[in-house]
Amino acid sequence: MKLMITVVTFLLLCSVMLLSFSNIFKHLLLGATIYGSKYSVKPRDKLLGGLLTADFDEGSCLSRYDQSMRKPSPYKPSGYLISKLRSYEMLHKRCGPGTDAYKRATEQLGHSDENHVRSSGDECRYVVWMPMFGLGNRILSLTSVFLYALLTERVMLVDQRNDITDLFCEPFPGTSWLLPLDFPLTDQLDSYNRKHSHCYGTMLKNHAINSTTIPSHLYLDIFHDSRDQDKMFFCEGDQAIIGKVPWLVAKSNLYFVPSLWMIPSFQTQLLKLFPQKDTAFHHLSRYLFHPTNQVWDMVTRSYNAYLSRADEILGIQVRVFSRPAGYFQHVMDQILSCTQRETLLPELVSPESQVTNTSRSPKLKAVLVTSLHPEYSDTLKNMFWERPTSTGEIIEVYQPSGERIQQTESKLHDQKALAEIYLLSLTDKLVTSTRSTFGYVAQGIGGLKPWILYEPRNNKAPDPPCVKAMSMEPCFLRAPLHGCQAKTIKITPFVKYCEDWFSGLKIVDVSNEF
Repeated sequence: MKLMITVVTFLLLCSVMLLSFSNIFKHLLLGATIYGSKYSVKPRDKLLGGLLTADFDEGSCLSRYDQSMRKPSPYKPSGYLISKLRSYEMLHKRCGPGTDAYKRATEQLGHSDENHVRSSGDECRYVVWMPMFGLGNRILSLTSVFLYALLTERVMLVDQRNDITDLFCEPFPGTSWLLPLDFPLTDQLDSYNRKHSHCYGTMLKNHAINSTTIPSHLYLDIFHDSRDQDKMFFCEGDQAIIGKVPWLVAKSNLYFVPSLWMIPSFQTQLLKLFPQKDTAFHHLSRYLFHPTNQVWDMVTRSYNAYLSRADEILGIQVRVFSRPAGYFQHVMDQILSCTQRETLLPELVSPESQVTNTSRSPKLKAVLVTSLHPEYSDTLKNMFWERPTSTGEIIEVYQPSGERIQQTESKLHDQKALAEIYLLSLTDKLVTSTRSTFGYVAQGIGGLKPWILYEPRNNKAPDPPCVKAMSMEPCFLRAPLHGCQAKTIKITPFVKYCEDWFSGLKIVDVSNEF
């Protein structure tokens, strides 16, 4: 009898232990998420801390909520930014294409331009974004225009006559950010330039606009070579006038966010939106830009095939500005000098001192190279194939494409470029080229502070070869350093001259506020 009781007790204890282990194992399985070859028991935050809304169908745009390849961002959006985005979504839904408000607003464009007065305080105002230059420039300028729309409570609409619908999903729920093709000014959009009678700089020059003479629409020219009159857009007094204009059409190839920070009426809002000041592009780009399923398929297939098994991923983005561009030994020397000096890549063992690596599980480092010229990755690949590393690491080099020439506005070329930007954003460490908007976008989306390769001079590798970026924010190349913001630039602690371009400005995060 005692023996039977003992056996039953033993069986009961075993059952309890097995059930306990089963529950623990089940819990781990439910909480586990694969990130590359690493596991985390924390569930992925598919809404990015509230940055995104859950109002979309996941299958329609796989990239929107897919966090399986991405590292959790250490930068959390502020409650004010989240609230502002939800308010903007409501505004866009109320004023966007197909609404009565949009119809009324477009009808105003056919009326007399002078002495325009809005009929009531609830009328909608708009800013139309026009794509200019390459993909990197377009993403940077679109982000800048969207932030301006947030700050001024305008509805942003984007010109859909290029390949934007092949690149990005709709970012705003229940409505569209695409400018309808029957927009009354569609036939004029391409003709807008700084000589146009509705260009703000030209109207200032001709004394054709003031606080009482308000046109129905304005063209904003914000380029690297804009005139001083066009740069008046960044002045407080001019914003008071521009704010009364119902329709703005913006063309830009720049990330002009740093100069928005220095407009006094905007700065109070910006400090609330981005308490950590150098996160503006990081948060806005992750909110706005979600690659289409076709592009995301390129990203996931490349990542899973070539990068996911690595213990660490290094991204190297190579842009050669010399003409003609191509493979240059001094650029290759510069890349090696930077990556080895900063211990991003190991040195090679000399042939006479080669020792067989006895480690059974050597560290695997994947090197993702993006360049129009495949010779840079080929050189790296051959180097690490022919000789072992001093650290015993295994180095695998991968380049998704090598188009040799930039094919702006080619659908497939832009899709490949966008996929490569997102692959770079998934790296652990990043090296970029000076003044490269392609690199700026990748570092911002990924929340990375890259090492920036200095521009070579006289066909020689510069010394030092690279510099660590002060922040992950893109540079405002050719910022308006003179004029109404000249004094403000000098006394604003969180605005610095860019590491890679002396006439550019970028936002850095500092504890002491302006």
